[in-house]
Amino acid sequence: MNKVSLTALVREHLESARAASSGRSAHTVYGGHEHSLRQTLIALTAGSDLDEHESPGEATLQVLHGRVQVTNAQAHWDGSSGDHIVIPPSRHGVHALEDSAVLLTVVKPVGPHV
Repeated sequence: MNKVSLTALVREHLESARAASSGRSAHTVYGGHEHSLRQTLIALTAGSDLDEHESPGEATLQVLHGRVQVTNAQAHWDGSSGDHIVIPPSRHGVHALEDSAVLLTVVKPVGPHV
């Protein structure tokens, strides 16, 4: 079993994001290429974006700190601390309305990629 303090990771990665020219910092909390489940903490400074990208598979976003907006061509979803957003299966982006940290959970098939 492994225990991680998300509160400490949020604090650490918000500091890193504030120091980065991109305004972002990320850390894989669980998973990797050998797992089907991957959880990544992403910290974004106010005004920073994760540019529009393809959906990685089934995914959710839990807002741990701050406020974010998830958008696609048809709609947008605002999230604040404590909110859980199901990521749309279409191209989408994320915009930080204020300094924010989210936990992205993605389920991907394991094995050789075709």
